[in-house]
Amino acid sequence: MLTRLPLARWFLLMAVLVPVWFGLGLRPAGAEEEVIDLGRRRELFVDRFLISSMKNVRLQLHPPCRTEVALRFDKPWEGDTSAYVTVLKDGPRYRMYYRASGEQGGRSWELTCVAESHNGRRWHKPELELHAFGPHRKTNIILAVPPRQGTHNFAPFVDRNPKAQPQARYKALAGLPLRAWGSPDGIHWKPLAEKPVITQGAFDSQNVSFWDPNRRCYVAYFRVFRNGVRAVATATSKDFLHWSEPQPVDMQQRPGEHFYTNATLLYYRAPHLYFAFPKRFHPGRRRLPKHPYPGISDGVFLTSRDGLHFHREFPQALLRPGRDRRNWGDRSNMFAWGLVPTGPEEMSLYYSRHYRSSTAHIERAAYRVDGLASLQAGAEPGQIVTRPVRFAGRRLLLNYSTSAFGSVQVEVLSPEGKPLPGYELKAAPVLFGDAVDEPYPLYRGKRDFGPLVGKVVRLRFVLKEADLYSFRFAD
Repeated sequence: MLTRLPLARWFLLMAVLVPVWFGLGLRPAGAEEEVIDLGRRRELFVDRFLISSMKNVRLQLHPPCRTEVALRFDKPWEGDTSAYVTVLKDGPRYRMYYRASGEQGGRSWELTCVAESHNGRRWHKPELELHAFGPHRKTNIILAVPPRQGTHNFAPFVDRNPKAQPQARYKALAGLPLRAWGSPDGIHWKPLAEKPVITQGAFDSQNVSFWDPNRRCYVAYFRVFRNGVRAVATATSKDFLHWSEPQPVDMQQRPGEHFYTNATLLYYRAPHLYFAFPKRFHPGRRRLPKHPYPGISDGVFLTSRDGLHFHREFPQALLRPGRDRRNWGDRSNMFAWGLVPTGPEEMSLYYSRHYRSSTAHIERAAYRVDGLASLQAGAEPGQIVTRPVRFAGRRLLLNYSTSAFGSVQVEVLSPEGKPLPGYELKAAPVLFGDAVDEPYPLYRGKRDFGPLVGKVVRLRFVLKEADLYSFRFAD
């Protein structure tokens, strides 16, 4: 019996068991757990926030599914160092902003350009006639100020602030240090202030900003150096002109990792979740002996629920350089800022390839919606039990996929972990198939979740040869 162990051995045993216990996502019996009010919001399995215990399942990261080259940097004003791409969707229109930069005949330049699309797949470069490049009068250049004033790192967003003025419905922070820019249409831009608005930082990277409805303010994420390593800081503002003092962002960087960019955003289908796609840079490695600069990079994926402390459930790379040698030079494999819907059940990420090559371009990766990660079980059934939750919808919608022999079942438990009458596993329907928002079938006796609305319960998801990406309650 454990209680008969000598005191010294008891403490030694607990020192071994407790970290394992918590590492498996389990909690001691009787431990207090805060009730999570789900309402009707969508929850994704990108972290362990909802999970109280798990067995024979894992959280699985899914690599990008490469589709096509979205954009080639092939115009005379687009050199081999074009980068810092932003992709956004505004109504039916998609826009891609990027730095067009290069060097020729001892002359270097940096410009801001735009491309457009009606579906996020096929892109074209509009002939705007705003700024010429040598003999070329019809270009897609929208900004041609000195790099330190904006063209080096221009990253626009559509302002979702309900109080946003029409003349600045598009906004951006850009420059070294950061200046505020505004536009009524995303094409014609003007400074919103004479002087820089954020001055404490390094900024020689893609620095992003957006309206955060969770905190009811604008937020910015930008480059800083900490102990000689590229890292991320943040600041907030009520009016986009007056910003708080920068504070460091905890992105769980490991020794030797540089986060060259951060690509932080709110996930559009669950805007309480912050996603970040930093370009992870290793400055000391060189794969190509004749490449002019050292350093190689890849892309990683992080999540947060407060915008300050990011969780790294998946420490490995989301995007690798791959077998193409031209991706093993410095500063390739950089995620664009923007995760956008490109179909009813599809979303897309974009990333750069072949940096410092004449074939430099942007590729698109397609995902099922909510599909960056999943709760995954193999041939042996597995399960999770959630923390205590409260919800507000009669039906449970699941984004899931099973094999032909796989299944998903949902049991409802009391806060103490006991099956609720009528919602036991034996009464739970066996769901199989592949769907993005499929209502979970009625329980035996034709019961939906209506009687449980507003009550504190736990959910038990039982999976076999299945992936569960997300769920939400709805009417």
